[in-house]
Amino acid sequence: MPATPVGPTDPLAVPRFAGLATFARLPQLDQVDRADVVVVGVPFDSGTTYRPGARFGPAHVRESSRLLRPYNPELEVGPFSSQQVADAGDIACNPFDIKEAVGQIEAGARLLARGGTRLVSVGGDHTIALPLLRVMAELHGPVAVLHFDAHLDTWDTYFGAPYTHGTPFRRASEEGLIDPRRSVHVGTRGPLYAASDLSETEELGYGVISCSAIDRLGPAGAAAAVRDRLGRGPIYVSVDIDVLDPAHAPGTGTPEAGGMTSRELFGLVRSLKGSEIVSADVVEVAPAYDHAQITGIAAAHITYELISLMALDNGRTSAEQR
Repeated sequence: MPATPVGPTDPLAVPRFAGLATFARLPQLDQVDRADVVVVGVPFDSGTTYRPGARFGPAHVRESSRLLRPYNPELEVGPFSSQQVADAGDIACNPFDIKEAVGQIEAGARLLARGGTRLVSVGGDHTIALPLLRVMAELHGPVAVLHFDAHLDTWDTYFGAPYTHGTPFRRASEEGLIDPRRSVHVGTRGPLYAASDLSETEELGYGVISCSAIDRLGPAGAAAAVRDRLGRGPIYVSVDIDVLDPAHAPGTGTPEAGGMTSRELFGLVRSLKGSEIVSADVVEVAPAYDHAQITGIAAAHITYELISLMALDNGRTSAEQR
């Protein structure tokens, strides 16, 4: 019989504004015997091409998560009571050498994921998705990538550098980390470098559901299109917070007008109920541009929704095993 999960600090015993700012005031990893899911920060932003500052994202999201509560009524699950979730702190990486940092992130993630522990990584810029996908592909084979972002992030290089926040999903495709029949970008919008950007991303194995397509399809139609593309099998969810309109997420490095609302994003994520989400990241929160924790709160809540989905899948898997 597994031990009862250790949940967040009781807000009626310790006020929410007091104590250590772990994610959702969860226990630290070294305070529990095991973990089904770990939240890990990756404070790296040397791959940014415009506004820096996402290295401070993990701390900001943790601070913004203090008001999260232990029951999710929309998904009808207690994400912290049905599985052990812990905060693993941060993966420290070299801010001056991108290639070395990518290796350090990969090594840190591999260590945390051993034994089947699922990772929810808080960045940091989108460069971190590549080493995280390497680890997931080692464990599960090529995974479907569900990528929420204003941008495709499948460009070849920036300034001759192969590893940046605009290139991780091209590298992931080239390295055979993704399932090209099931991967998809959602929420894209704004100007591109050329029309070939879209054809190239499709050749790499990604479908595209843009913000304008979401408008045409409506919430239910967009959710059905996402699920149809993903099919069955392991899924890696990557959320660039700039998929939200700057009104809902001003604190990010490459904002684009005309984006999704927080409610629209939550609805699409919740529509994944029953899917096999093996890992996820929430990236590109740059607190220097945030106001009243608007972006940090949105990122904390989307992280909470992803952990809730993992709790549902964890319960299903446990039942199947019994």
